[in-house]
This record gives sequence, C-alpha cells and structure tokens, in this order.
Amino acid sequence: MTIPVDRTANTRIDASAIADGKMTNVPSDHMFIAEYANKEWRKARVQPYRAIPLAPFALGLHYAQAVFEGMKAYRLENSSVAVFRIQSHFQRFNRSLERMEMPPVPEDLFYSAINTFVDADRDWVPPGPESAFYIRPLMFASEERMGLKSSDEFLFIVVGGPFRPLYSKPLRVKVERKYSRAAPGGTGSAKCAGNYAAAMYPTQRAREEGYDQVIWTDAASHTRIEESGTMNVAFIEDKSFVKSQNTEPVIVTPALSDTILDGITRSSVITLARDSGIKVEERSITVSDLQQGLESGTIREVFGIGTAASLAPIGTVSIDGIEHSLSYNENSIVYLLRKRLNDVRYGRSEDLYGWMNEIGVVEV
Repeated sequence: MTIPVDRTANTRIDASAIADGKMTNVPSDHMFIAEYANKEWRKARVQPYRAIPLAPFALGLHYAQAVFEGMKAYRLENSSVAVFRIQSHFQRFNRSLERMEMPPVPEDLFYSAINTFVDADRDWVPPGPESAFYIRPLMFASEERMGLKSSDEFLFIVVGGPFRPLYSKPLRVKVERKYSRAAPGGTGSAKCAGNYAAAMYPTQRAREEGYDQVIWTDAASHTRIEESGTMNVAFIEDKSFVKSQNTEPVIVTPALSDTILDGITRSSVITLARDSGIKVEERSITVSDLQQGLESGTIREVFGIGTAASLAPIGTVSIDGIEHSLSYNENSIVYLLRKRLNDVRYGRSEDLYGWMNEIGVVEV
C-alpha cells in the first residue's frame, strides 16, 4: 500500500555525528501514525516527529492496553538499508495484540509503515560495526471513556532513531528470588507495556546493590531460570575438561512458555548456533543447576539475548548473595555468535535465511 509522506522542513540530522556514533538514542525526523476506529484502519501517514494529542480519559492511560515491538534497521556493506526479520516482528506484534484484546494490524499496513518510515529517515541509519537504527512500532488504546472496557479506538505509531548497544562490558546480575516478571496464564509472552513497568522496581533495587540487571525466576517457587532483565538468557555448558567426559559445548536456554518472551534475536542465535555445529538445548534450568555449574566450572559463559542488547555477556552472577565470576576472550562462543549474527545484519556474509528486508522493497 502507498502511504503519504509529509517531510519535515527542518531536519535535525547531523550526518557526521551519526557516522561517528555520537548522535544516538534521539528520535529521527519522522514518525508513522495510523488510526483505528469503527473497525477499520484509516489516515495512515508519515509525518514530522511531534507530540500527539491524547484525551486524559484515553483508555490506554488507565488500563494499559498498550503493546510495542523493538526492531532494527542496518546499514549494509553496500550502503543500502535493510530491516532485520520484519516478518517475525510482525507476527509477534499481532500475537501480543491478541493477548491484550486489541485488533490486529494488517500485514500490508505493518510492512508499508516500517518501509515508508525507515525510507523517509534512511539518512539516520548509521554504519556499523555496532550501530543500528532502532525501530519502535507501538499501539495503544486511544478511546476517551470513563470506566473499564476494551477500547474500540487505537493509535498505531512507528518511531525510531540511531542506536548503539546498551552494554559495553560484561554485566553484573543477581538472581531474583522475591519479585517476579510473569506468572503462568499472565502476559509474560506478550510484549506489552505493563510487563516492563512491573519490572522497574526490582531492577532498580538490584542496581542499588551494584548490579546491572536481574535474572528472573519462576513466580511459583523462584527455583527455575526464565529471563534476564529485558532479555532472554542462555548458558554455555562445557564438560570437556572434566575427567572421563568427552563432550562438546552446549548452549542451554529456557524453553519458551507463557512466561517467557519469544525473542527474535534468541531464535536467530539458536539457528546460527545449530547451523554452525553447536548443540542447543531448550529446556528448564534451575537456580541449583546454575549454581552447581558455576561452582564446578562446567558453565563457562552466561549471556543475555535481545534486540537492544544483541548478545551481552554476563561477567558476574550473584545467587543468594554469593557472587560467581566468568571471564571472556575473543574465542568465547558468545562473541563468535555475535560476530556471525552481525555479519548477516551488516551484509558481510550471505543472508541464507532471508532475514534482511531491504528498504524500498516490500515483500508481503
């Protein structure tokens, strides 16, 4: 579908600062917006980035009917721009909308919104090796109404800007034994705003203790590992140095459930690892398993996986007040996998999986 573009007359772009990685985490010149009312989508357009009017009684402000995605566009080696795994993000966005009793976004509208928005701001997409253009599709209830109900009116918006990785060095994390991110039957597998708000208090308490993030455990017993902060989490188990063991390293990551987000980066890493001959096990891992593995040295690496964080090594894990340290070098599996993923994202290696969707080419 064709989306009209109202280009800004006053660009805020500083091309040299973007190229040098000095202009990051700021909104780009434009935004996409569309309205949903009377069971139809209308007024889809790209316009200059600006505040939007919203009634104080807009239902999304009171009852948290709000869903978002996190995606990235990359500047390829040939200078073209491509979005990473747009179809997977579209599918997850609509799964989250369904869980929050919100209408689906049609596929052609989603693709065209991303494509037209990023194309309008393609000069904001920085070159590699680590920088990217972060894309935030979001949708929330905009109907003005007193009283609890599922909204009949919504706004679908896409914004973005140049972005650098969140973490520049291995993280310090603590295993959270009191607070929970999600419970069975809840919204843990949906990318809804309320999940992130609920995580802020325990995360801030962990930061006050000197940690960057927490490792979430299950709500019922706090004995099973689920996620790390706003990321999926994985462990490299290597028993090859143990006497009588003749094994290869294995990536272990908690199996997906209704309390764990189906991470797009997680899925990509699993695919790359398996195609590289590295065994991957998606299964339950308990806090006790983690503690024993860290104490014996059989767990050699721990890392978070997410859109914003990419692959983030974890250097310190605190379990019940006892800290366990891990060290990394250029041959660590987490760094090798991150390089393989980035080689695809930046067009340095062949895209065997069809993950990169070049801007200006809509494939629905």
